[in-house]
Parts: sequence; C-alpha cells; structure tokens
Amino acid sequence: MDEVLHGHSKAAQGPAGFKQNEYTKIHHVIGVISGKGGVGKSFVCGSLAVELARSGARVGILDADITGPSIPKMLGLAGERATAVNDILVPATTKGGIEVMSANLVLENETDPIVWRGPVIAGALRQFFEECAWGELDYLLVDMPPGTGDVPLTVFQSLPIEGVVVVSSPQDLVQMVVGKAFNMASMMSVPVLGLVENMAYVTCPHCGEKIWPYGPSHLAQTADEYGIDALGELPIDPALAAACDHGTLEDELPQGFLPKAVDAIVSTCEFDDAKASGAAE
Repeated sequence: MDEVLHGHSKAAQGPAGFKQNEYTKIHHVIGVISGKGGVGKSFVCGSLAVELARSGARVGILDADITGPSIPKMLGLAGERATAVNDILVPATTKGGIEVMSANLVLENETDPIVWRGPVIAGALRQFFEECAWGELDYLLVDMPPGTGDVPLTVFQSLPIEGVVVVSSPQDLVQMVVGKAFNMASMMSVPVLGLVENMAYVTCPHCGEKIWPYGPSHLAQTADEYGIDALGELPIDPALAAACDHGTLEDELPQGFLPKAVDAIVSTCEFDDAKASGAAE
C-alpha cells in the first residue's frame, strides 16, 4: 500500500484539477472547512454524511485532513484498511454504506505519524480522488485540512468543490478565524453555504437549560458579518463525543441533526443540477 501512496507524488505538484476515473461517477463535491483546528470540523463532516446517507443518498467522505485523520474512527472503521486492485484504491465502507478514503486506512498502524511534505500529501490526495474506485455517489464530502495553508489550497484548486460549510467555535477572535476560511473560499470562487457553530453550549442534565460557557452565541453575528447563512449551533455533548471515540456515530447521532446544513447542501446541488440541465437543453 505504501507503493500506491508514494508512487505518484510528483504528479500533484501543480494545481491541475483531479479527474474522475472509469470506476467513479461523483455527482457533487462539498467541502467542510475551518479557519483553525480543534473546532470539530471532522465531527460536523461525519454527521452531515450520516444524515445524507439516512435520506437515501449515496455518500462518500474524502478525508483530506491527512495529518489528523479522525473520520475512520468515528464511523466505526478503526483498524480497517482500504484495499487496492490493479493499482486502484477501493474505499472502506461503513455499516451504514458511507464510503471513506483516509490516510489512516492505508497506514500499517493508525497511530503512525504522517511526516510527509506538501507535494507528497498532494500526491496522496490525488490518488484518493483520481485513483480510487468510488462508484456512483450523489455526494462526496471533503473533510478539509484546517487553516488556509498549502494543503487546503491544493484541495480547492484540484477538486470540483461546489460549496463549503464553515465550522467555527465560540471562542474569542472567532470572526477573524471564520474570516480566513471565508476569504480563502471566496478567493477560490467557491460558494460558502453557511456557518455551523460547534461547542456553543451545554445542556444541563437535570433541568434541560442551556448554559453558554463562552457567553452568548456568536453565530448570528458572525454569519451576518460575512453575509452567509447561520446553519446551526451544536452543544458540547459528552454522549456524542463518546460515540465518536467508540465508532458508533452512525447509530447514536440524533435524527434530524443539523437540518439547515443538510438542506443547504441538497438545495445547492439541486440548483446546480437544474442549471446543468438547462444548459444542456
């Protein structure tokens, strides 16, 4: 498997767009991004994938957070491995039918550090998209690397991303951090579908009252600042954190989770389909 990852690293040094292969038909690509790490971006990405799959859609996740790949563990794929047939990677599949391609699925040990330089990481991303048998997917969600550096730039330049969901947390300077993610997407001419604020509050287990440990939510204010939609506030939930640790998120995620974010993805993709159909006529 190491040969599959390292054999084509030189091909990804430029910003040329990645192409789909004969074993892949992906209809829509949506990114989930954050201006910095530690805000729960991967959790939001995994949750959106679960909700889309529950609706009957064919869903995959490309875990582009190469140095911090947490998607496999939260979706019950810890210890699993992607396979390769004739130099074509085959994603691992969750019990709910979500296809996943991640660096942790090709490492000998999931705790092995990934100390690759940028061009090698870009080469891995190319292989995860171009040289992977995804089959037919309605949605490929891309768990983007945090921040606005070289690897997120490669993803924006190389994948046909139709829109991004931005994830933030309520700590100080959040508007600045969200602004970095928003402005990077704008520079790449990628629409921002809206903003999710994670870890916004805690629900009292005794009375059900919401407690705001970081003060009042900044979601509406920050969304207004950048002219984007507010897609929901998420709590600090020990039960969901445990589900991610145990790989049971598909089973334990509440039904109807982040409905505004799911609707934003679906409506954007339906609109793009309608435009494409009209152009074809």
